[in-house]
Amino acid sequence: MSNIAIIPARGGSKRIPKKNIRDFLGKPIIAYPIIAALESHIFDEVMVSTDSQEIADMAKKYGAKVPFLRSTKNSDDHATHADVIKEVLAEYKKRGQEYEYFFCLYPAPFVTSKKLKEALELLKRTGASAVVPVTQFGFPIQRSLKINDKGRIELIWPENMNVRSQDLMPTYHDVGQYFGAKVKSFLGDQKIYLKNKIPIITPESEVQDIDTEEDWKLAEIKFEIFDKKEKRSSK
Repeated sequence: MSNIAIIPARGGSKRIPKKNIRDFLGKPIIAYPIIAALESHIFDEVMVSTDSQEIADMAKKYGAKVPFLRSTKNSDDHATHADVIKEVLAEYKKRGQEYEYFFCLYPAPFVTSKKLKEALELLKRTGASAVVPVTQFGFPIQRSLKINDKGRIELIWPENMNVRSQDLMPTYHDVGQYFGAKVKSFLGDQKIYLKNKIPIITPESEVQDIDTEEDWKLAEIKFEIFDKKEKRSSK
């Protein structure tokens, strides 16, 4: 198969302390991508990149490998996910292990083994450089507002004020759950946003950023509905 799943999980979460190992409906949130990756049976290696021994121990408990801790250089607030992935791939190469595809899975609850298998199949079938799940903005961003220096609201693009919503171009954003890519393409461009990247349209009901306590509660509500739906469809 020659595929690796990389789960980045830094220990210094500031907005939600110990976010990556915090209990999310009965399991630490980092357990969800680990379990999905293992149950997909498409990866030779499922590993967690972390600078925290506590996270490493939790990751191993759920079946992931943590063959090395992340470097100090890639553990600060300025390190990017691209930096972390490059470090992981380079370290495995030193150990004689190279891969054709990698998936970067973030500690998030909505990733499933089925989604990962379908994403890899799409990546291989299309010959794309990468795949990423996206969701459509719920409101046209062309009608975004800003608050000016006098505290008043202004349209960022006033030319769109009288354009019908259905006539505005649909816009999307990355849902922050995972992305998959060809290792060769990634190492060539040295960045996450590769050319020739294919979207996987994801319903907003399966998407939730988790940066605040309110986000966490919303994610739990959404996930309980999502999980019940998944269990019904698998019967």
